[in-house]
Amino acid sequence: MGAKYLLPIILLLQGCASIGMGSQHGNCSAGLICKEGPMLQPSATEQLLNLPYPNQKTIVAVYQFNDVTGQRKGGDNIASFSTAVTQGAIHILIEALRDAGRGNWFVVVERSGLDALTKERQLVRTTFENYNGGEAKTILKPLLYAGMIIEGGIVSYDTNVRTGGTGARYLGIGMKNQYREDIVTVTLRAVLVQTGEVLLNVTTTKTILSTAGGSDVFRFIELGTELVEFESGSTENEAVGHATRAAIEAAVYGLVVQGLEKEVWDFNYPSLGEKE
Repeated sequence: MGAKYLLPIILLLQGCASIGMGSQHGNCSAGLICKEGPMLQPSATEQLLNLPYPNQKTIVAVYQFNDVTGQRKGGDNIASFSTAVTQGAIHILIEALRDAGRGNWFVVVERSGLDALTKERQLVRTTFENYNGGEAKTILKPLLYAGMIIEGGIVSYDTNVRTGGTGARYLGIGMKNQYREDIVTVTLRAVLVQTGEVLLNVTTTKTILSTAGGSDVFRFIELGTELVEFESGSTENEAVGHATRAAIEAAVYGLVVQGLEKEVWDFNYPSLGEKE
C-alpha cells in the first residue's frame, strides 16, 4: 500500500480520537462509546428555575460550605498541593439558592462576610454621628435574621471509580480509546434556627468523565524497505468545577422537593398536582 492511500485512513482515524462514555441519552446506546459523555437530563439549573413559586420566600443563611474531602489533584510522580475540587463552593451554593424558582424561593442573608458588613455599617453610623449630628436611622435598616441555616459541604471525591476502553488493529492500522470516571458527592441540610432541628438533608453525586482516544499507523511500504509510522490522539477531561456546580444545584433542588414532601415550606400543598 502506498503512502498516498494511507492519508484517507489516517484522517478517518483522527476523526474518532475524541470520544466519551456512552449513555442512554442523546444519540448513544447503552454500553457504547459516544461523543457526548455523561449529562444531567434535564440540567439542575433548569429544574431550579422552573420550580413552582411558594407563598412567601424563606430567609436562609449560609455560614460555610467547605471541601472536607482532603483530596488533592492527581499527578504522575509529583506531589500536588492543589485541591481536587473548588474551595469556593459556598459561592456556588448561594447562587443556586438565589436561582431557585427564579429567585422566588429563598432570601439569602450575608453571613460568610458578616465581619466586613458589620464594619461597613459601623463606618456609616460613625460618619453620620460625626458630620450630621445624629444617627444613621434613615439609611441603615435592621439586619435580616434567618429562620433557617443551610449547611453541608463537599464530602467525597472518588477517583478511578470505573476505567476501561477499547482498541483494534488491522494490517498495522489501529485505534483505541480509554475512559475514567470520578465521582464528587455533596451533602446539604437545612437547620431550623428556633430549635436547632435538622429538618431536611439530601446527598447528591455527579460523575466526572475523562476520555482519551488515539489512532496509529505502522506499515512497511515499497517492498518492505520504507517504514511509515503515524500516531494521533487527544484527551478530554470534564471540568471538576462544572460537575461540582451540578451536584450543588441538584442538592438545592432536592432540598426544595424534600421540603415540599414534608410540608416544610409555605406552599399551597393541595394544589401541587394541579396544572394551570
